[in-house]
Amino acid sequence: MLSPLRQATYALLFSAQVAALLGTGLATVALGLLAHEIAGASAGEILGAMLTLKVVAYVAVAPVASALAARAPRKTLLIALDLVRAGVAASLPFVSEPWQIYALMTLLYVASASFTPAFQAMIPDVLPNEQDYTKALSLSRLASDLESVASPVLAALLLSVLSFHQLFAGTALGLIASALLVLATTLPALRSAASRPFVRRLTAGLVLFLRTPRLRGLVALSLASAAGGAMAFVNTVVLVQSDFGLDQQATAWMLASFGLGSMIAAVSLPPLLDRLPDRRVMLAGALLMAALLTIGPLVVRGYASLMTMWILLGAGYSMTLTPVGRVLRRSSQAEDRPALFAAHFALSHACWLIAYPVAGFVSASLGVDAAFLALALLCFVGATSAALAWPSREPEEIAHQHDDLSADHPHHAGAVETHAHAYVIDELHPRWPSQ
Repeated sequence: MLSPLRQATYALLFSAQVAALLGTGLATVALGLLAHEIAGASAGEILGAMLTLKVVAYVAVAPVASALAARAPRKTLLIALDLVRAGVAASLPFVSEPWQIYALMTLLYVASASFTPAFQAMIPDVLPNEQDYTKALSLSRLASDLESVASPVLAALLLSVLSFHQLFAGTALGLIASALLVLATTLPALRSAASRPFVRRLTAGLVLFLRTPRLRGLVALSLASAAGGAMAFVNTVVLVQSDFGLDQQATAWMLASFGLGSMIAAVSLPPLLDRLPDRRVMLAGALLMAALLTIGPLVVRGYASLMTMWILLGAGYSMTLTPVGRVLRRSSQAEDRPALFAAHFALSHACWLIAYPVAGFVSASLGVDAAFLALALLCFVGATSAALAWPSREPEEIAHQHDDLSADHPHHAGAVETHAHAYVIDELHPRWPSQ
């Protein structure tokens, strides 16, 4: 599980990810307190608007940023974006109006929408071995889940001796530490792609999704994971505090149980993915979530039963998310990965734009049981669509012909009529071959 950390470059990049996660986790706690200081009982309006801005920025900005930064040095880009985010965090203690929060957080979300896909797309180049990369994906999932537990605990400890305004300093320090760790890395050179017009660079990732069957399935699985995650993230507080009459601490522990399930699955997945195809594992996770959401109204009768449900739901959530990077890596050439990761970042967050309102509005208008069933339906739609779009039999190499290439073209490698290799959409392979 920890073997990728023996590679010095990845160890530095993973440390940068952990530092940034802890910093942004502190900001999440501090933003809620800042919103309450500014707006009092209307703080929820500010937080809801920020969540909407975040998802919209992620959907709209990631592909554009990837296209604009296609020729920028990767290390310079990542360091600059970390420093922009640190500057925003350092400015937040001085705001006094909601519009100032919106402006600064929009800048931070734009920087994050540019940083995250570029960072994710770089890891396959650092860890070319499939097993190491799989373990790195599990480590990344584990770090994200641990952050969701560790950051509130760290914030609570710091708030005993500091004001919440000073938590933003912790955020800035975490992001500066991330920038310094990236600075210390030696990144492999990225093979330059042929010069393309801006519109081609902008749409490159989306074209890969449209023309690759497994990637179309991946979008459907993103909808399934968003449905399962939205139920936990949106309605935990309703179930624990409104239905069960418990306190905020009980809500925090319940959210931690979802993260615990996700961590257990993340640790267990590397050996499982050595034996089973990604498709089977991801579909199993989606179907597990759909089944749990379906029986939720029948089996959730108290705190203990909900905690069991959330642990299992977290496991299904991790099963659908952890292998995503593997699928993206084998569906693109190295030079197209930044665009593909950016497109996935945008498309997966678009699924949250569907799941979040369903989780919130159905629960508010029809009750939590109805939210369980509505999100179960959304999850089933995602899982079924993925099963139909992503072929169950995927050979490592696909035999095909190139009628548009000359007989002496280097790509033929002596096989003029038909040849076979691992197939991805690129300049020489603009369409998926018919089976």
